[in-house]
Amino acid sequence: MSNSMIISIIILVSYGLGSITGAYYIVKMFTGEDIRKLGSGNVGATNAGRAIGKKGFLLTLLIDAGKVILAIMITAQLAEGESYLVLSSIFAMIGHLFPIQLGFHGGKGVVAYLASALFLSPLTIGIFAITMGILYLILRRYPIAGFLSMASIPITAYVLEGSFTISIGLLSLFVFVLWAHKR
Repeated sequence: MSNSMIISIIILVSYGLGSITGAYYIVKMFTGEDIRKLGSGNVGATNAGRAIGKKGFLLTLLIDAGKVILAIMITAQLAEGESYLVLSSIFAMIGHLFPIQLGFHGGKGVVAYLASALFLSPLTIGIFAITMGILYLILRRYPIAGFLSMASIPITAYVLEGSFTISIGLLSLFVFVLWAHKR
């Protein structure tokens, strides 16, 4: 198979899996309603939790993390190299943010970002959690602690993995998350 064919498959599979919007389908299944018309209107785990409780939050979290990890795992079977894995995670994020079947109105990317980090550089998630706990104790503001902790992931990945490719990939994903929260 040619390199361009492999890249095309990675993009299509990753975008397609990323487009599976857990919150939309979980809320639709349990309530028959469109999550985009409930609560914050966001297609994410927090809003699913608002709509149907802990079950909605946890199921959405599992679906959204699982789809990203599955996309990257499929990519790992198709091609060797960090750049392919980063490409997969970026297109899974794009699918998550802009799912075609929902008129390009998706989530904000936090779970997709953290799931990518978990696959690409697993130890960064432990350091993220510790950083989050410490910053929350100091700042007492969950959003600020969360964003600062997420910002540590690309730096931690570079320190732990020594990979510029993974670090830049995670930084790119974090920029997507910041952008999604600004819009």
